[in-house]
Amino acid sequence: MTVGTKMQQTIASCESTLANLHSFALETQDQNAKQLFQNLSTQQQQILENLQARLQYIQQEEPQYKQQ
Repeated sequence: MTVGTKMQQTIASCESTLANLHSFALETQDQNAKQLFQNLSTQQQQILENLQARLQYIQQEEPQYKQQ
Protein backbone atom coordinates (compact mmCIF):
# COMPACT_ATOMS: atom_id res chain seq x y z
CA MET A 1 0.00 0.00 0.00
CA THR A 2 1.42 3.37 -1.00
CA VAL A 3 1.54 6.57 0.99
CA GLY A 4 -1.05 8.09 -1.35
CA THR A 5 -3.46 5.21 -0.80
CA LYS A 6 -3.00 5.36 2.96
CA MET A 7 -3.64 9.10 2.93
CA GLN A 8 -6.84 8.64 0.91
CA GLN A 9 -8.06 5.97 3.34
CA THR A 10 -7.24 8.19 6.30
CA ILE A 11 -9.15 11.09 4.73
CA ALA A 12 -12.17 8.84 4.12
CA SER A 13 -12.11 7.73 7.76
CA CYS A 14 -11.79 11.32 8.88
CA GLU A 15 -14.80 12.33 6.76
CA SER A 16 -16.82 9.49 8.28
CA THR A 17 -15.89 10.57 11.79
CA LEU A 18 -16.85 14.15 10.97
CA ALA A 19 -20.26 13.02 9.70
CA ASN A 20 -20.82 11.01 12.88
CA LEU A 21 -19.93 13.97 15.08
CA HIS A 22 -22.39 16.17 13.15
CA SER A 23 -25.10 13.54 13.62
CA PHE A 24 -24.40 13.19 17.33
CA ALA A 25 -24.61 16.97 17.77
CA LEU A 26 -27.95 17.10 15.98
CA GLU A 27 -29.47 14.08 17.72
CA THR A 28 -28.61 14.79 21.34
CA GLN A 29 -30.85 16.83 23.60
CA ASP A 30 -28.12 17.38 26.21
CA GLN A 31 -26.72 20.86 25.60
CA ASN A 32 -23.34 20.01 27.13
CA ALA A 33 -22.99 16.97 24.89
CA LYS A 34 -24.18 18.99 21.89
CA GLN A 35 -21.50 21.62 22.55
CA LEU A 36 -18.87 18.91 22.98
CA PHE A 37 -19.79 17.27 19.66
CA GLN A 38 -19.79 20.64 17.90
CA ASN A 39 -16.33 21.45 19.26
CA LEU A 40 -15.02 18.04 18.28
CA SER A 41 -16.56 18.48 14.85
CA THR A 42 -14.73 21.78 14.39
CA GLN A 43 -11.44 20.17 15.40
CA GLN A 44 -12.07 17.20 13.10
CA GLN A 45 -12.79 19.58 10.20
CA GLN A 46 -9.42 21.25 10.76
CA ILE A 47 -7.69 17.87 10.83
CA LEU A 48 -9.46 16.89 7.60
CA GLU A 49 -8.38 20.11 5.88
CA ASN A 50 -4.77 19.53 6.96
CA LEU A 51 -4.83 15.97 5.64
CA GLN A 52 -6.33 17.09 2.33
CA ALA A 53 -3.65 19.76 1.97
CA ARG A 54 -0.95 17.20 2.71
CA LEU A 55 -2.40 14.82 0.10
CA GLN A 56 -2.37 17.62 -2.48
CA TYR A 57 1.26 18.32 -1.66
CA ILE A 58 2.16 14.64 -1.99
CA GLN A 59 0.38 14.44 -5.34
CA GLN A 60 2.24 17.50 -6.63
CA GLU A 61 5.62 16.23 -5.46
CA GLU A 62 5.05 12.62 -6.45
CA PRO A 63 2.75 12.50 -9.52
CA GLN A 64 2.51 8.70 -9.42
CA TYR A 65 0.31 8.98 -6.29
CA LYS A 66 -2.27 10.97 -8.25
CA GLN A 67 -3.03 7.96 -10.45
CA GLN A 68 -3.93 5.66 -7.56
